[in-house]
Amino acid sequence: MKALADIVGSEHVLVDSDVKASYETDWTQRFTGSAVCVVRPGTTDEVAAVVRACVAEGLRITVQGGNTGLVGGGVPAGGEVLMSLTRLTALGDVDRASSQVTAGAGVTLAVLQARARDAGFDVGVDLAARDSATVGGLVATNAGGIRVLRYGSMRQQVLGLTAVMPDGSVISRMAGLEKDGTGYDLMGLIAGSEGTLAVITEVRVRLVPRYRARAVALLAMSSTAAAVAVLPGLRAALPSLAAAELFYAPGLALVRKHGGLPAPFPEEHEAYLLVECADLTDPTTQLVAAVESADGLVDARIADDASGQRALWAYREAHTESISAEGVPVKLDVSVPITSLPALVEQLEPVIAGVCPGARAIVFGHVNEGNLHVNVLDSGDLHEEVTDAVLRLVASLDGSISSEHGVGRAKVPWLGLSRSSTEIDTMRAIKRALDPAGTLNPGVLFP
Repeated sequence: MKALADIVGSEHVLVDSDVKASYETDWTQRFTGSAVCVVRPGTTDEVAAVVRACVAEGLRITVQGGNTGLVGGGVPAGGEVLMSLTRLTALGDVDRASSQVTAGAGVTLAVLQARARDAGFDVGVDLAARDSATVGGLVATNAGGIRVLRYGSMRQQVLGLTAVMPDGSVISRMAGLEKDGTGYDLMGLIAGSEGTLAVITEVRVRLVPRYRARAVALLAMSSTAAAVAVLPGLRAALPSLAAAELFYAPGLALVRKHGGLPAPFPEEHEAYLLVECADLTDPTTQLVAAVESADGLVDARIADDASGQRALWAYREAHTESISAEGVPVKLDVSVPITSLPALVEQLEPVIAGVCPGARAIVFGHVNEGNLHVNVLDSGDLHEEVTDAVLRLVASLDGSISSEHGVGRAKVPWLGLSRSSTEIDTMRAIKRALDPAGTLNPGVLFP
């Protein structure tokens, strides 16, 4: 511990069990482990020195950002040094010429958004955990969120990064080049690697235009199939379409229960589709024209003012906290081909009931990507059986066991459902080449 204290200062090496506790359990409360200590470096040089010190002592490292992960990837398995990156909060001025900004790994998404918006730009990625989720964690997990439809996942927002390798050496490519054909895309490899290949310390982020004129609509649909079928027409009619979020009556009931929200419509409906478009001119007129003749549309509410838009978004964004208020859920983030989304929704309830009668499934997600967040409450001790049943259903529909949260430790046993043995062997070979001692994030992605 003295070697680490000499690097970061004794006040940033936490050994008291009560102080470590908040770092050792993840946001879901399902995953926990004991760390030797929590170390909080404040610069890239300190991160590199901490890694070298741990390697010298044969200690392994769990890397943690905002601790908003949902698959146990940011908490220790047991006996590691937990490296928290929340002190890496340096944030540069926006480069207007290139539409880029440099942010430390510990900068939260909300802070990054505020910096970008003050300069007339925005960040392409957005998600409900914006106040806690950090830039480094977003890149490490290739986070998605509610704007993927228009801007892509976090990997598409990265134009440069600095990272500490498992031996304590540093690679840095921060020029923000839009074109660079000099060999392997190491940035793309590190992004989405869940901290198993390197520790990201700063990121050069691509910014997008900020559209002040927005329109949001909550559409009551006759079915999941209708919500899927309406999407191509919306995309064609609305080049400015930025979000298309799907949820259902059970989730809406929890949101109303725990958030005190009024019913959005006089009657309950089969499915709800929240869409947002943004433009410099008149998105409301465009949105009304696009949805008024949509097949399967039962009812609609449209808001073009900020307070009305926040009110409609609350029905979707309050899902996560409302579900957690009911208990500790089994949280499964999955995706299937869009055409298979109705089949997945239809089969989920009977598949879950088959292994855990009485469990409640609360489902919401991003319809354009065929991405559902499946939350199962009241599963008791059958969380592994529920996980297995749902992930095998997803695999049978040619889907992915993890759409945007990563594999972490939670889904390691099921990686073979989404990746072939050749792919897994190739990923293992990359891990061995860059981290032969298994120093970084042991147990994440691979046993």
